[in-house]
Amino acid sequence: MNVQPDMPGRAATGPAFLSVWDIHAYYGESYIVQGVSFNVHEGEILALLGRNGAGKTSTLRAIARLSDPELRRGEVWLDHQPLHNMASHQASAAGLALVPEDRRIIAGLTVEENLKLAQIAPPIGWSLERLYELFPRLGERRNQEGVTLSGGEQQMLAIARALARDIKVLLLDEPYEGLAPVIVDEIEKTLALIKSQGITTVLVEQNAVRALKLADRAVILDTGGVVFDGSAADVLDNADLRAEYLAI
Repeated sequence: MNVQPDMPGRAATGPAFLSVWDIHAYYGESYIVQGVSFNVHEGEILALLGRNGAGKTSTLRAIARLSDPELRRGEVWLDHQPLHNMASHQASAAGLALVPEDRRIIAGLTVEENLKLAQIAPPIGWSLERLYELFPRLGERRNQEGVTLSGGEQQMLAIARALARDIKVLLLDEPYEGLAPVIVDEIEKTLALIKSQGITTVLVEQNAVRALKLADRAVILDTGGVVFDGSAADVLDNADLRAEYLAI
C-alpha cells in the first residue's frame, strides 16, 4: 500500500498552514528522511506515525530546522513563510515550537523560572496566569525545581514552556512516553484545548491508537518516506494498514 500525500497547495480542505515538501535530511552520510511531503491545516492535529526507525523524530527535527539531521533538499513553509533556509532560532521566532522527547527542562531553575526564561525575548505567548490555569499542578509547584517534577508534570512544563512563546505550530515528540494512562488523559485534554485556541499540532507518538483518536489526520512513515496520508479515522478503520506499518 502506498498512498501519496497531496502536494503543498493542493489540499482538499483548504490551503495548507504548514507545508512540508519533498524534504531530504541526513545524519552525516546516513540518509534518514527520504522525500517526505505532507500538509497540515490551521487548527488541525496531525499524527505522524510509523514503526521505530521510520524517521518520525528526524522529520520533526528537520521541520524545526535543527542542525541534526541536516536538511539538504526540500522546502518547509509556515503561514506563507519559507522555513527551509532558516536556523532553528529563526524558525522558532516565526512561530514553530518543538517539544522534544527528553523535554529539556533546565536544571537548577524552578518551574516559573523555566517559563519566564522562555519569555525573555519576543514573541511572547500565553501569560503565566493563563498557563497556570491550563496546568494547575504547575501553579502549585511554581517554586519547585523543574527537573524534580514527576514525568507527567515535566511534560506539562515542556508544553507550557512552548506556549509561553507566541506559536503557530506545536511539534510534539512522544509526549505520552512513560506516562500513566490517567496522565495521558490529562495531556490529551490539554491538546484538545490547545486546538480550540487555533494552534496547529503535529504529534509523533508510539501509542498510535491514542494519537489517532485525538488527531484529525494521519501521516504514516516507513523507512524515511510517506506511505499513507489521510484521515485518522481511516487508519483506525483499516486493520491491514495498521498491522503493516504500525504493528497494531
